[in-house]
Amino acid sequence: MTDPTTTVLVTGATGFLGRQIVTLLAQDNSLDVIAGSRGGQSVVGKPGFAYGDLADLRDLTTDLQGIDAIVHCAALAHVLREPDGDPLPRYMAVNCDATLDLARQAAAAGVQRFIFISSIGVNGNQTHGTPFRPDDPPAPHAPYAVSKLAAEEGLMEIARDTGLEVVILRLPLVLGPDPVGNLASLSRLIGKGVPLPFGLATGNRRSLVTAPTVARAIRDCLHNPQAIGQVFLVADTPPLHLRGILTTLADLTGQRLKLVPVPVWLLRGMLRLAGKGKAADQLFGDLEIDSSHLRRRLGWTDGPDTEQD
Repeated sequence: MTDPTTTVLVTGATGFLGRQIVTLLAQDNSLDVIAGSRGGQSVVGKPGFAYGDLADLRDLTTDLQGIDAIVHCAALAHVLREPDGDPLPRYMAVNCDATLDLARQAAAAGVQRFIFISSIGVNGNQTHGTPFRPDDPPAPHAPYAVSKLAAEEGLMEIARDTGLEVVILRLPLVLGPDPVGNLASLSRLIGKGVPLPFGLATGNRRSLVTAPTVARAIRDCLHNPQAIGQVFLVADTPPLHLRGILTTLADLTGQRLKLVPVPVWLLRGMLRLAGKGKAADQLFGDLEIDSSHLRRRLGWTDGPDTEQD
C-alpha cells in the first residue's frame, strides 16, 4: 500500500487495546485513522465510525468505500454466563462469524488489506521448552481461542476467493495502563497495597507485548507487501517471569509493588487443592513466543529488551 495517505479503520477503538492502537497510529502522518466502535465515538480526536452490534452486523458495504485497510481489534474476550453453560456459540458469533461478515463486506467495498488481531491461545496455553511459532499445529484450549482460529481459517479462505490482503497477528497478554483480564486483577491488588506472595516466582518464562510493539507491527503490516497472507506472533523480548511481570505492571500503572517470598511449589499446591489448577498454570507456567518470523519478514533489526532481576 504505497498511497501517500492510507485510510485505516480500527475496530474496537474504545477498548483497552484499540484505543491505544488508534492513539499510536494517529502519530503516523501517512495514515488517516478512523475509530470504529459500536456507537461511533470519536477517539483522541479521530472521527468515529459506528458499526453497531457485531453479533448482528448491518450492511456496511457503502460505508466502507474509501477505506484502504481495516485493523480488526474488536472482539468478545469474556463471556460471563450462558444459560446452557456453553460460551462457544457466543464467542463464535462475534469473533468468527462477524469477523468474516466484515471481511466479505470489506472486500466488496474495495478495502485492500485486513489485519486481524488474533490470540496466541490459537497455538495453545503453555509451552514446554520450545517457544510457539506461527507454523505450529493449532492447539486452542479455550472457546475464545477456538473462535479466533475459526476466524483465521475463514479469513484465509476469503483472501483466496476475493483477493483481500489478509494479515493475522497473534498476541499474548498486552501489558499497559488499565489492563484487562488476569492482569487487571493483579493490578487491582497491587493498587490496594496488598502484599502478593510472588517474591520467589522467578522460574517461569512468559512472553507478553506492549501496545507500542503491536502498533509498530500493524503499521509495518499496512505498508509492507511482505506481510500479505502471513501469520505473525507478536511479542516483546525477552520473556518475563511472574515477578518481572508484576514489577513491569506496577511501573506502567505507577503503583507500589509489595512482594512476599513464598515458595512456588507451596503456592502451586495450595491452588490445586483449592481447585485452581488452571490459575496455577497461568501464573507459574511457561508461554514463550518466537517472533523471529515477524522480525525477519518485516525487517526488524532491533528488539525491545526488558531487564528482570
